[in-house]
Amino acid sequence: MFGTDGIRGEANVDPMTPDVALRVGMAVAAHFGRDGRILLGKDTRLSGYLFESALASGIAAMGADVMFVGPLPTPGIAYLTRSMRASAGVVISASHNPFQDNGIKIFGADGYKLPDELELHLEELIEDPSLADGCARGKEIGKARRIDDATGRYLTRLKQAFPPGEDLMGLEIVIDCAHGAAYRVAPAVFAELGATVIPLGVSPDGTNINDGCGATQPNALVETVRKTGADLGIALDGDADRVVFVDETGSIVDGDAIMAICARDLHQRGELRGGAVVATVMSNLGLERSLAEVGLGLVRTAVGDRYVVESMRAAGCNLGGEQSGHLIFLDHATTGDGIVAALQVITIMRRTGSPLSKLVRVMTHVPQMLRSFNVPRREPLEKMPLLRKAIRALELELGDEGRVLVRYSGTERKMRVMIESLDETRLAERVDRLQATALDELEQWTTTS
Repeated sequence: MFGTDGIRGEANVDPMTPDVALRVGMAVAAHFGRDGRILLGKDTRLSGYLFESALASGIAAMGADVMFVGPLPTPGIAYLTRSMRASAGVVISASHNPFQDNGIKIFGADGYKLPDELELHLEELIEDPSLADGCARGKEIGKARRIDDATGRYLTRLKQAFPPGEDLMGLEIVIDCAHGAAYRVAPAVFAELGATVIPLGVSPDGTNINDGCGATQPNALVETVRKTGADLGIALDGDADRVVFVDETGSIVDGDAIMAICARDLHQRGELRGGAVVATVMSNLGLERSLAEVGLGLVRTAVGDRYVVESMRAAGCNLGGEQSGHLIFLDHATTGDGIVAALQVITIMRRTGSPLSKLVRVMTHVPQMLRSFNVPRREPLEKMPLLRKAIRALELELGDEGRVLVRYSGTERKMRVMIESLDETRLAERVDRLQATALDELEQWTTTS
């Protein structure tokens, strides 16, 4: 039921149905405390109302209280869960997915996402027929109230991630909020710090979240930065836990380049802990080389920002993230926070007097091609000898001058093939080869099963 980042799927299609959400609420309350308080927030999707009501009913039915915060970025809910001493926090969001999808993410009282073993325990509770036997009665039934100043609390926290006494006067920023959860708070924080803000994607209607905008589709942002001559462009996704940048020339800057910039800056000032950055297997080989130039390591994890955070905490690191723009600064947040990341980048720009186009020169990307394609079934890769043989052969062919990664999506029925190589001319051919091998072998499984 739980994927890479919580439960996710098309709204009103299993597992994202009201009855499942009801039982998720019951399970969360049963595990985290029937007399506790559960924070409940969402993004701007039409189906958010549906799941908000179902989750709240399940939580209250088990005797816990519900605190509604309304539309708020995922990292904001993580922060409020901890600062308001809630037992847990629940986010209704499908992040960068289209509006017809939705999802449920859960944070513990410490503001961190749940480990795999706890998610499995919650699944067992959700599927346990006796769960309803523990429902509260009479005066023990939970209450619900709305936290009217939730956005203000988070806004105050965000400004604390910027150096005290400094401001953004004279800086022009274009910010694309993807018609998502940050449509109010993101423009407000940069404006209150003194920047001239040109907002995009700040008119959510329930169906336009991530539609031709935001971190996954920053074309409008690129065009606006070039047209206005702005100093920087910032694109958030639907729940604002990831960010993609556009420099003053209109070029897109991904999470890997931002990690290289921030890691070297923190290291130079003696503030990078753990002697390394934590990133996923998807991060570009160029990041690894950039860090090595200044004596820093790169720790790789499975795809998913919660795995990055788990590894950061275990290794004592304070910087990590994903190429896609989940950037985690543990000194400021417990999960990926696009606004916090943007403030860190702007801080470096102001301190050095350098535009982003100059800062990104610390990293040279190794040519990379990533392709996602639908598959007829998700057969474990260890049961696909033909694909494994093709991968091994390609790895030998590339040697130290490239990487190969094949994996299934954590949220969709797709396979992802990623190849990096200093020889860019053969990338497409090599990806084609692995895709064809994978589809042929999966089709054989489908035919014979």
